[in-house]
Amino acid sequence: MENGGAQGIQFLVSIILARLLSPEEYGVVGVILILVAIANVLVQNGFSIALIQKKEADDRDFSSVFYFNMGVSSVLYVVLFLLAPWIGAFYTNPEMAAMIRLLAVVLFPGGVISIQNAYVSRKLEFKGLFISSFLASIISGGVSIFMACTGWGVWALVWQQITYYFFYMGILFLTVRWKPRLLFSLLRIKAMLAFGWKLLCASLLDTIYNNIYGLVIGKIYSKGMLGNYNRGEQFPRLVVNNLASAIQSVMLPVLSASQDEPEKMKGMLRRAIMVSSYLILPMMAGMIAVARPMVLLLLGEQWLPCVPFLQLMCIAYSFWPIHIANLQALNAMGHSEIFLKLELLKKAVGIGVLIIGIRYHALVLVALKAGADFLCTFINAWPNKQLLNYSILEQWKDIIPAMAASALMAGAVWAVGQYGAFGWLWLGIQIIFGIAVYVLVSWLLKLEPFCFLLALVRDRIRREGVE
Repeated sequence: MENGGAQGIQFLVSIILARLLSPEEYGVVGVILILVAIANVLVQNGFSIALIQKKEADDRDFSSVFYFNMGVSSVLYVVLFLLAPWIGAFYTNPEMAAMIRLLAVVLFPGGVISIQNAYVSRKLEFKGLFISSFLASIISGGVSIFMACTGWGVWALVWQQITYYFFYMGILFLTVRWKPRLLFSLLRIKAMLAFGWKLLCASLLDTIYNNIYGLVIGKIYSKGMLGNYNRGEQFPRLVVNNLASAIQSVMLPVLSASQDEPEKMKGMLRRAIMVSSYLILPMMAGMIAVARPMVLLLLGEQWLPCVPFLQLMCIAYSFWPIHIANLQALNAMGHSEIFLKLELLKKAVGIGVLIIGIRYHALVLVALKAGADFLCTFINAWPNKQLLNYSILEQWKDIIPAMAASALMAGAVWAVGQYGAFGWLWLGIQIIFGIAVYVLVSWLLKLEPFCFLLALVRDRIRREGVE
């Protein structure tokens, strides 16, 4: 929830910018953002999760990580600065060099923000995080819209990122109680690296893997195709990232506190998978059903080629609740070595899919990626069969009812769309109809996550009534 407001603002800003800028311009910045995202993983070094997972982390731990991150950021900035002309030449766009050199400065606030987020997660004080990200989104959005309207073109997207990161970091310093001190311990850095290096490798592999499709599409096909791919991915990613953020920030510290109680952890993991899937699956299915009218209304006709990418990525993101919850359970139990092995195995599957799919159209490549994401749910769930006695078969049994209800709802929404008019009113009718169908089916079948959420709402209303 804390992240939802900021992402909502960013989404609205992106809708406005999409009407002012072309898919090709988005594709150029998309390539640069991928490179910066990979560098940002190296800056964060896996220390963020190490700080959360550590039973007793003090100012010396946080300050040591701060200075270490700043040193790594400096080295990586120099590397990107020197490589920028070659990257621009590789993508046949010399202007990219200047953009890379400017945009790479976000590595410095990125390294600080990861520590601030770790502090907030340990203390479960998310209000400061919400305020900071919300205000930074508004400010950066205003800057980028102004620049796009005044003819800055692709540079509007570059400055949107820079202003967001620096304002996010600056406001966090005002809202979060942690500040770096003149403390540093190489021994503590080494101790956290013993845990964090495996997470660093896993996170680096994950980031490269998740973005390699974008790099390949931008190089092999076209910048416009990459722009459409990124735009199609944005819609489901907005929904799922909010869920992922909620699970990672709340589930990890809670599970870490119960890491010596397997039965209790299994119950919490099961509840997390069931409830998150119950919420995510209908959103993804509904988005598939209304993809074309939604894109036309929000983005305009120039973005219609992104519709099939959007639908395929909705399928891929449908499996993320299983991915995220299982991996967070492993982190909570301190099994970073298993985490790394899983990432290596999944990435081997993904690279195989990339090698096969690159010979065909970009849509075939993305469709194969969605299929690989489905197969990887089995890989992620396998260790928790041994550790928590919670098998992939049990996990799928827990989410199949929500999958069936979501598919039924999507079919009904699509059918209604075939017989209605085009416009905002009819899209709204489809969405309301879909919600009604899903709730009705959930009530008739007495789906467990529906009953759980309903009980939570009733309890909340009752407590507010007493107060």
